Parts: sequence; C-alpha cells; structure tokens
Amino acid sequence: MNLPTLQDPLRYTGLYVVDFGDHSGVGFTAEEVAEILDSEKFGQAKVYKIHNAFPDGRMELVGVRREIFELEMGMFFYAEDPGTAEDNYKRLVDLGIRSAPPARAKVHLAHSVDGPIVTALIFPAEYNDEFSRWLLDGNFRTAGTVEGGIEACQRYYLQNPRILRRHQFWNSAAIESLTRQELLEATHRAIVR
Repeated sequence: MNLPTLQDPLRYTGLYVVDFGDHSGVGFTAEEVAEILDSEKFGQAKVYKIHNAFPDGRMELVGVRREIFELEMGMFFYAEDPGTAEDNYKRLVDLGIRSAPPARAKVHLAHSVDGPIVTALIFPAEYNDEFSRWLLDGNFRTAGTVEGGIEACQRYYLQNPRILRRHQFWNSAAIESLTRQELLEATHRAIVR
C-alpha cells in the first residue's frame, strides 16, 4: 500500500486510511469509513486507523475489521446498591455535559432481573480507544466491577434490563463529514482532507 507524503501528519491521528486495492486514501472519519464499507463498490476495501503520526511523516497504522463499523460496544459499571449506581450514572452524565464525548453515545441506569444495578455507556465500536481516553481524561472512577466490549454489550441487550434512567450524548464532530457526493469523489484521492 502506497501512502502519500502528508504536510501535517500529526493532524491525521485518529483518522482512517482506506486501501481500495489499486490505491489508498488517507484522512477519512469513522462515519465516512462506515458509509464506504456499506457500498458494494468497495466490498474489498481494507481499513486502517492512524494510531499515531510523527512529524517526519511516519504513521503507525492499526488494521480495523470491517465488522467493527456495524457494532456497538459498551462499558458497564456495576454497583451493589442503588445509591452508588445513581451516583455513577449522574457523574457519567455530568462528564458528558462538561466535556463532549468523542461520538454519539447513550447512558442507561438499568437493573436486570437477577443482577446488580448497572450504569451502561454504549457507543459505536470504532470509538473504543477514544471513549477509554475520554473517561480517563475526565477522571471517571467507580468502586464496583466494570466490564466492557462488544460481547458485554450483546449480553446486556440479551438480558433485557429494566432501564430506570437514560441519557443520550451527541458530540459535535471535530471534523465535519463529507457529503455523499464529496465522499464518492474523495475515494479517488490519496489525501482526503
């Protein structure tokens, strides 16, 4: 895969490279990659996240499974008593109000029939690293058991918990996504933005 020389490679950290087979494009957002992968025309495309970039133009790329763009992931904070669970929920919602999360997400305070009360943070799976960083940067801490991942999210939905409270986060994208026509044109360029 041939990658172009970037003028300011550091600004591409967190964006994506799409290898279309005969050429590649650098600088797609997660939403744009999801739309590209939805198209039959790009069924064989491979996706890499720019994990790190260096001033000399080198980039660390991490391969991303295409299925990731179709899945949700979650972080689940369990509490043994309602007061602690309510506090976890309130602190998480407050964090999202103070500091916008990296992508849209939902927060539930829920109770399963046979389990403890849980504060669930559910988001698009491709944003796992960003949400982990957001929670760390926001100094979000809990005292109970925590689990996370795609499978944990699927188990949560299968338990059909009773949702006591819910909140929706909407982020304001740091980078505006391309329109459908702009995205189609961008698939022919080596540098998208």
